[in-house]
Amino acid sequence: MVDPIFFPNPVQPVKTDRTQPQKNSGAGKVSGPSFATVLDGKLPTQEVKFSQHAQDRLKARNITFSANDIVNLEGAVNSVAQKGGKESLVMMGDAALVVSVKNRTVVTAMDRSQMKGNVFTNIDSAIII
Repeated sequence: MVDPIFFPNPVQPVKTDRTQPQKNSGAGKVSGPSFATVLDGKLPTQEVKFSQHAQDRLKARNITFSANDIVNLEGAVNSVAQKGGKESLVMMGDAALVVSVKNRTVVTAMDRSQMKGNVFTNIDSAIII
């Protein structure tokens, strides 16, 4: 005797009522902050941040940046981002910075004396400012 083969019935879509909800003719204004204000608060800032590791390296190697240097760094990161870079080597004067462009974060930093003989890996772009 052959066992019967069970074929289940295909799933049928459930019929739903697709009528539009009635609009409230007496709808008032919504109070609170505007959508644009809330969105601006949620978007990442355009400032370049320094990781704790990078801050430690800057402090240990006595590397400092002026406000103008930071503005130049942000411009460089914006340029690399427009070109599609993800991890970039940024050469600024006597300093070399490895920057995560996506996160807008300086990952590590070194001065000219540490650059000699150093191999930079895991970067896809470089910019000299």
